[in-house]
Amino acid sequence: MDATVHEADSRAGSDFYARLPVFDHFSQLTDPALYMPVPDDWVLGLSDIVRSTSAVEAGRYKEVNTAAAAVIAAVSNELGTNAFPFVFGGDGASFALPAKQSDLAREVLASVAAWVRDSFSFELRIALVPVSEIRADGHDVRIARFAASPDVSYAMFSGGGLAYAERRMKEGAFAVPPAPPGTLPDLTGLTCRFDEIRPQRGIILSLILLPAPEAGPDAFNALVGQVLSLAEGQEAGRPVPDEGPTLSTPFKGFDIEAKTVRKGAAGLVTLAKLAGRRLIAFLILRSRLTIGGFDPTRYRHQFVENTDFRKFDDGLRMTLDCTPALADRLETLLAEAWLAGIARYGLHRQDAALMTCFVPSATRSDHIHFVDGAMGGYAMAARALKPAT
Repeated sequence: MDATVHEADSRAGSDFYARLPVFDHFSQLTDPALYMPVPDDWVLGLSDIVRSTSAVEAGRYKEVNTAAAAVIAAVSNELGTNAFPFVFGGDGASFALPAKQSDLAREVLASVAAWVRDSFSFELRIALVPVSEIRADGHDVRIARFAASPDVSYAMFSGGGLAYAERRMKEGAFAVPPAPPGTLPDLTGLTCRFDEIRPQRGIILSLILLPAPEAGPDAFNALVGQVLSLAEGQEAGRPVPDEGPTLSTPFKGFDIEAKTVRKGAAGLVTLAKLAGRRLIAFLILRSRLTIGGFDPTRYRHQFVENTDFRKFDDGLRMTLDCTPALADRLETLLAEAWLAGIARYGLHRQDAALMTCFVPSATRSDHIHFVDGAMGGYAMAARALKPAT
């Protein structure tokens, strides 16, 4: 191939995600025309916490969520932007980057795995998988962009390639070893200073819906459409109140956030500064006074709109605030689809939702917020997945 043509193709591949059209109605996610094939020379970075359900059962779901979100925060800080394809799965996270950033991806994954091990004693399984090898094994990786708000978009994955890569990672393929002890990635902005969110309609429902191995795409997409139609009715909604969640006391969860900063020789000074910033942020948000370029009312509105509570990564995942009656109807619908060989599903009901936030700058509007069930969420829904019929 001519060198000039090769360079042009490389630049186009690097701009792949930025050039994708953005859709803003979540019900459109089953439209195959919205998904574009990821360039062959891209890589998928994947992570998941080994024995996460045991950690959740021990009440460590906040640490599990923080460890998963750390992957996204660290990649974003290295890139200087959150405008890259990623997905948060509660006990793990995945992302895609062009080949020229594969070394960055490997280093970030290794450093986060080391930090998770040192900070929480969790084993974070990590892998870096070339898209070309996924396609060589008969799967595809396609991505669409969903605008959760005018300021933030989230990637949706289809084609089966991400799910395939996750299976291969759990088999030990494409593994990346963790960095040495004491390695700390740049986790600036990884925090959440809000209380658990109680449901307004009755329960918080974590839902995972995956296509059955032999299911046709039309039947599965029709099922997704039925689920979304129920979820977008009056009996369900986003698990975040319109006015935003309730603030925690200034130092609730401080121990977890303290693990994200480099302390060095002046450890006490660093922690004191972090405590001071938390106290100031609490007072500003509580008073709702505009200070400098920060408007607490606008921030809370953005917080709600930017929240990532539903996604598609070769399957549908949602965290809903819904009535028990709707949860029952959803379970009946999914059980029938499972018996018909259309889909596998897992549900988990709980009495609160949990936020994990990435706010690199409080004055920017593109802060992102991941929501999961506060009593196991996606990890427990995954554990409840029905087997293939």
